[in-house]
Amino acid sequence: MGKHYRVIQWATGNIGGRALRAVIEHPGLDLAGLWVSSAAKAGQDAGVLAGTAPQDIIATSDVDALVATPADCVLYMRQGTDIDELCRLLASGKNVVTTRGDFHHPASMDPDVRARIEAACQAGNSSIYSTGSSPGFVTEALTIPLLSLSRRHDCLTIDEFADMESRDSPDLLFNIMGYGVAPTAFDQRKVDYVKHDFAGSLAQLADAAGISVDRWEAFGEMAAATRDVTIAAGTIAAGTVGAQRITISGMQGDKAVLRFRANWYCTRDIDRPDWELRESGWRIQVQGDTPLDVHISFPVAPEDYAAFTPGLTAHRAVNAIAAVCDAPPGIRTTADLPQIIAQLG
Repeated sequence: MGKHYRVIQWATGNIGGRALRAVIEHPGLDLAGLWVSSAAKAGQDAGVLAGTAPQDIIATSDVDALVATPADCVLYMRQGTDIDELCRLLASGKNVVTTRGDFHHPASMDPDVRARIEAACQAGNSSIYSTGSSPGFVTEALTIPLLSLSRRHDCLTIDEFADMESRDSPDLLFNIMGYGVAPTAFDQRKVDYVKHDFAGSLAQLADAAGISVDRWEAFGEMAAATRDVTIAAGTIAAGTVGAQRITISGMQGDKAVLRFRANWYCTRDIDRPDWELRESGWRIQVQGDTPLDVHISFPVAPEDYAAFTPGLTAHRAVNAIAAVCDAPPGIRTTADLPQIIAQLG
């Protein structure tokens, strides 16, 4: 990174707050602005919100003011994707790195939305890139070099494991995610949400590697706890939902050639012995003429986990700023960008 980049941070939630601090502390980035959705945060100094020294950058909800603010890049991390907002930012000459999963595979996008985004990029000579830890790092940045060892491909399977036992969020776990209740039909909205981001990311990999995919399939499963379990958020009674799995598969005929499985659980004592629930992390299996089995875990104490995990997503986006700013205009992907290298000093 031979120059400094002016960055606007867009939102300060769990991921955005970590990104804000990373921008402030980064040796090659200068904070140029901060958008917030909360009236309580508007008017506060960005450094106060990030937990650093004051930055003389005041948080605002004024989109017009930030569109007019000179900046090289926007780290777009708000809840929901506002296409009108993004088009304004891109047309104003600002590149965008986002943890929203809408731009992993341009060919899969709604044609009208894609056309609008591409036109805004051309107008502003800017680019936009979706990334994060998952999807992003584990589905693209890590799998592309793994497949570079192969000449015959049979199947790539990515298992993501998330242990929820230490998460003290009763509303999220019991009311939103549906743990601790009698197993019923899986909520198709949850399946479709996961499919949207992960099928797009894996489709990018398929196109880059020349892997033929006829269709994308997705389904969800539940497993019941076999005993009463006390977790940080409450109690999971025996016979109620203790684990969930969503599987996204890229099919070639009747055979899966690319697969992502989200394994979320509050207990490993479940009535599905065929589910191999590992500690939080990822397992990537490559089947072909050069089989591989890669496991990544997070050596972090349970009490530190909530403070650790936002960086997995936020930091890759921050580290991608230079590559995206220097890229040709348009919707960029991991397959066409140079390797993302962190500048740590």
